Amino acid sequence: MLKYLFMIIFLIPICLLGNCWWLVHSLIFLLSFIFMISLYSYSDLSMISYYFGVDFYSFMLILLSLWICCLMITASSSIYSSSYHPNFFVFVVLLLLIMLFCSFSSLNLFSFYIFFESSLVPTLFLILGWGYQPERLQAGVYLMFYTLVASLPLLLVLFSINDVFNTLYYPLLIDFGSFYFLFYVFSIFAFLVKMPIFLFHLWLPKAHVEAPISGSMILAGILLKLGGYGIFRMMKVISCLGLSFNYFVLSLSLFGGVIISFVCFRQVDLKSLIAYSSVAHMSLVICGLMTMNWWGCMGSLSLMIGHGLCSSGLFCLSNIIYERLGSRSLLINKGMINLMPSMTIWWFLLSSSNMASPPSLNLLGEFSLLNSIISWSSYMILLLIFLSFFSAVYTLYMYSYSQHGLYYSGVYTCSLGYFREYHLLFLHWFPLNLLCLKGEYFYF
Repeated sequence: MLKYLFMIIFLIPICLLGNCWWLVHSLIFLLSFIFMISLYSYSDLSMISYYFGVDFYSFMLILLSLWICCLMITASSSIYSSSYHPNFFVFVVLLLLIMLFCSFSSLNLFSFYIFFESSLVPTLFLILGWGYQPERLQAGVYLMFYTLVASLPLLLVLFSINDVFNTLYYPLLIDFGSFYFLFYVFSIFAFLVKMPIFLFHLWLPKAHVEAPISGSMILAGILLKLGGYGIFRMMKVISCLGLSFNYFVLSLSLFGGVIISFVCFRQVDLKSLIAYSSVAHMSLVICGLMTMNWWGCMGSLSLMIGHGLCSSGLFCLSNIIYERLGSRSLLINKGMINLMPSMTIWWFLLSSSNMASPPSLNLLGEFSLLNSIISWSSYMILLLIFLSFFSAVYTLYMYSYSQHGLYYSGVYTCSLGYFREYHLLFLHWFPLNLLCLKGEYFYF
């Protein structure tokens, strides 16, 4: 694992050279392909060193981190063309990639906690440094306040686990056996806020709306998945408590997902709509993890990977329109099929993937999560029907409203897509639909 980490670290001097972002971009791509062929085992921990090691769950999320960070550099061409500190921008992206790599491959729960929290700092730099409106300061405060306050109880839990087992080394931990409700809440609250669960989700749309395209891509693509990965790891320690209390989180999450779907209908800001749809999708992932069975865990992994690619691609599309029209409002960004006809096919492909139509990976994930949640409680079927149906409704609303109808009369000219943009969208869509054809990777 250290050889990959050192390769990323040694990219930092390159990013400080003038106008060498393309070289960093190419080398991260190369690293992702090298990493892709190095998976030795599908179930057990592999590539173990003293601090780092991966199993299939963390392997896939590290691969997603490499892929999304590479696409972030591609998407941020406006930073290079305006020469607005491009070297520092690439440095922040690499710093974030190092934090994510270490988070997903840490075998010690305390080092995982440190890297989990550290990933906030580069994200905050992205929002405050390259965000659009003055309100980005408020969004940054929201982001830090929600996530840090929720994480402090987790630190107390880690100290108490260390007190009992004298280690925080993940493979050696067993069920804690405590029956305190507060212990259960403190263990997973930080990860639920990061996901985010309904009632603690307000920081996410705010951060997305104020963030630059790179910030939105990494937030939707990877940082939400840190929460899911953390729950997956902590469930080993609190499985007895989970059997008693998981129904509470599962019910809240599912109800919240349906309510957030209704909130999506009322959005006129394109970025805000995609951000709220992320909350609805993540509610399904939380439910899958809370069932604590194989279908649920693997289904949540495949939905996290699918959502990371799909949501990131949708943010890229909204940014492509924003760069041309200077607005994210659906009232202005309508009838785009008349102005950018070749971009409409990408809107259609990524929107259809977002509502889990075949052959997207989201479909595979949602099927297994439905299977898992219904086997846990058949009473949940009604809420799941609502969640799946409304997910399709707001995605169709977004697609049809932005692409069809008359275009806004204030728009006089609009450039068609560049090759870079089509390439960027293809690299989101292609793995999203290709992975579905190899579903046995996730389940067997």
